[in-house]
Amino acid sequence: MKKIKINFSLLVLATTLWSCGNISEEKDSENKEKGNHQALNIILMVGDGMGIPQVSSAFYFGENTPNFKQFKTIGLSNTTSLSHLITDSASGGTAIATGEKTYKRAIGVSKDSLPLPSILENLQERNYKTGLVSLTSITHATPASFYAHVKDRDMHVEIAEQLVEANIDFFTGGGRKYFGTSKDGVSLFDKLIDKNYHLDTLELGSVDLSRKNAFILAEDGLPSKTQGRKDYLQTATQKGLDYFSKHEQPFFFMIEGSYIDWGGHAKDDEMMIQEVLDFDKTLGVVLDFIASHPNTLLVVTADHETGGVSIGKSYDEQQQEVPKKVQVYFNDDQHSAELVPVFAKGSQEQLFSGIYENNEIYHKLIQAINNHSYEK
Repeated sequence: MKKIKINFSLLVLATTLWSCGNISEEKDSENKEKGNHQALNIILMVGDGMGIPQVSSAFYFGENTPNFKQFKTIGLSNTTSLSHLITDSASGGTAIATGEKTYKRAIGVSKDSLPLPSILENLQERNYKTGLVSLTSITHATPASFYAHVKDRDMHVEIAEQLVEANIDFFTGGGRKYFGTSKDGVSLFDKLIDKNYHLDTLELGSVDLSRKNAFILAEDGLPSKTQGRKDYLQTATQKGLDYFSKHEQPFFFMIEGSYIDWGGHAKDDEMMIQEVLDFDKTLGVVLDFIASHPNTLLVVTADHETGGVSIGKSYDEQQQEVPKKVQVYFNDDQHSAELVPVFAKGSQEQLFSGIYENNEIYHKLIQAINNHSYEK
């Protein structure tokens, strides 16, 4: 009988490779169950005008523990623009959206007024679904920074025309007056319908899962909380998340709490407080989503601070300090040069601790996406 020689080294190697293959398959299965096999969803929440004092107001004037308290990873962002130490929403939004600082009033363009691709546009090329929610006109500076490229923020009709061509999957806000007629004499509403959008200009109603959705719900901005706005921001956010959840593609979703800024400009402490509390309530909707979708990163920040706000002692009519009360104070009615907070929760959140320039937020988001993809 012929003897067969066994190479034990090869046998051990083969056994090891077979075992590793099984372990890898088990790990892949585990990752799929947890959602880790998917690309990284990005939710960016911008509290317009929201500095640290505004965030602090949620801890003193709210009835419940603020959702802000759930964050463990916190950084600070310097908001200065190329032209001014004190930025505006256009240049501040553009820095976050494109990764480059620019001049005051610029929307999605460089210091030389050349178009800069935004993170929304870049992620569309990676097969991401995209969405925007705003309380102001959807053509306002912050949302516009993610899809438009104009040299001045007040070019609302041009911005609206670019929105029609931006192929954003879900957006909601105000601004009906800018969509009536384009330069070529055709209604921008008709153009959205021609592009197979489900369009509603009356209410934030049902979402059509099979199409892109546009809700343009006020002539200009929606009402503030002190003017009677209900739970629009939470409802819009939830509808957007439900819409994205029904598709297999990853998504980028920017949600703006617009009127924190307006409370500062008006030196209206009640308006500012109510808008911060509404923003914090919307945070709760997003944090609940992240809890069941681990392939998601939430970043919360501001384009700038408004009002030079501080929270200090409260006094009664006899000018005696009230020990158990505090009061909001405004330094002025303009933007300030304060550093603004950056909160992060979810996959790759550790990238957002520290102190950095506002345009670095874009680069950190891209790094988070790439890291997540590499580690999956």
